[in-house]
Amino acid sequence: KRAFGRFGMKLNISFPATGCQKLIEVDDERKLRTFYEKHMATEVAADTLGEEWKGYVVRITGGNEKQGFPMKQGVLTHGRVLRLLLSKGHSYYRPRRTGERKRKSVRGCIVDANLSVLNLVIVKKGEKDIPGLTDTTVPHRLGPKRASRIRKLFNLSKEDDVRQYVVRKPLNKEGKKPRTKAPKIQRLVTPRVLQHKRRRIALKKQRTKKNKEESLRDLWDTIYYINIHMMEVPDGEERERYRKNI
Repeated sequence: KRAFGRFGMKLNISFPATGCQKLIEVDDERKLRTFYEKHMATEVAADTLGEEWKGYVVRITGGNEKQGFPMKQGVLTHGRVLRLLLSKGHSYYRPRRTGERKRKSVRGCIVDANLSVLNLVIVKKGEKDIPGLTDTTVPHRLGPKRASRIRKLFNLSKEDDVRQYVVRKPLNKEGKKPRTKAPKIQRLVTPRVLQHKRRRIALKKQRTKKNKEESLRDLWDTIYYINIHMMEVPDGEERERYRKNI
């Protein structure tokens, strides 16, 4: 591994339009100054990286310092923040048990010279192509799995059968017959799904009706009980006292 000097930094640049990613090493501090004091999610012009980067605009998505601690969005400092309490939903932490929290050290979201890797995403392409980044395209390994996204990909209507348009994955092995494998389509509306939905609604209506009848029956039982006891209690002060107690 190459030992970086004081101002050495790696730039991990990705281009979502082609699916490519490239790691470049920059030793010249003058090329990196444009990223200093910038926060995560800030868009920066990449003209200072070289002539081929003219017109490119990149977004800062994160990075790691030389000891490996990652930058965390929302921590407004240059240096490292020790023992930050993280829970479910926070970045850089995955709870192993329900409700578990843990203290971890992270780095602030402001870029400085102490980073070893800076992650960038191209949001605007420039005039020239970058070899290995914008001139080639990496195809998606898997197709969409959700029914609505398959319809969106192939511009299908609700009447079209989505199952015929699933992107199948080839499984070719030496000495065996070539075959393909299709994923299970999620959120697919079928007659069986509609039948289950109608059954759930019918059961819910039955429960509501049953609870309403039971509540009404209990109310009439209470009224009947009160009336019977009111008739047994004699008139006068005892009857008024009985009413107040009820």
